[in-house]
Amino acid sequence: MLVPFLIMLREGIEAALIVGIIGSYLRQTGHVKWMKAVWLGVMLAFGLCFALGVFLKMTSGEYPQKVQELFASIIALVAVGMLSWMVLWMKTAARSMKANLQASIDRAVATGDRSGIALVGMAFLAVAREGIESVFFLLATFEQNVGIEAPIGAILGLMASVGVGFAIYQGGVRLNLQKFFRWTGVFILFVAAGLFSSAFHNAHEAGVWNLFQEVVFDISNILPVHSPIGTVLAGMFGYKDSPTVTEVVAYCGYLIPMLMLFFAANKTPKPTTQT
Repeated sequence: MLVPFLIMLREGIEAALIVGIIGSYLRQTGHVKWMKAVWLGVMLAFGLCFALGVFLKMTSGEYPQKVQELFASIIALVAVGMLSWMVLWMKTAARSMKANLQASIDRAVATGDRSGIALVGMAFLAVAREGIESVFFLLATFEQNVGIEAPIGAILGLMASVGVGFAIYQGGVRLNLQKFFRWTGVFILFVAAGLFSSAFHNAHEAGVWNLFQEVVFDISNILPVHSPIGTVLAGMFGYKDSPTVTEVVAYCGYLIPMLMLFFAANKTPKPTTQT
């Protein structure tokens, strides 16, 4: 439940942050009438993401088991790619997001009658991007048979993000967005590493990937994956009590370079002095 909750909270806050900036700026500049266009874009994006999720979930169950395993592997890889891009993009975009959005709004409003369409498009793209990322992540999570807790966690995370977004819009909450996105970014990279490893596991179950299936270690007698702690770790980080060579290499091969890249983005170059 925790992983879907945090993912949906972060994704929701990203979308709510963009929509909130648009709404606040329209209110400050006396263009409140265009908020209907913004909400129309939000609702269209929600409808698209919901329809996409239902379509992918329904069509995946119509195929044989091996095809379903391959589908789960592909979905996991897509989710990993989107989560990775989201984490790295937000590191650089958050600093100039407000200024860029305000400039875009000014251009949209300046177009006169077409400003409604432009604002619909801005809100639609902001919510649709985060929503589609969430759809692929949640599908990858649901394919692991995590029970009813995952959908509940996702719904609670979405509700919490809506509440936080509304509070930010009203000025009642001041988040340290830099720290929020930094630590949730680290958490998401560990989650993505588990998904990346599980993609190879599903590919093996589908008969597509059969290399390096030797078990590296077996600690099922110490921390079995079906124990309470093992279940939590498996749901959060893709823990396995007897991983294969492929799963270990995939996990570490993704996580270590991504963490290095992520923290390298935090460093600001020191000014050079001339002698």
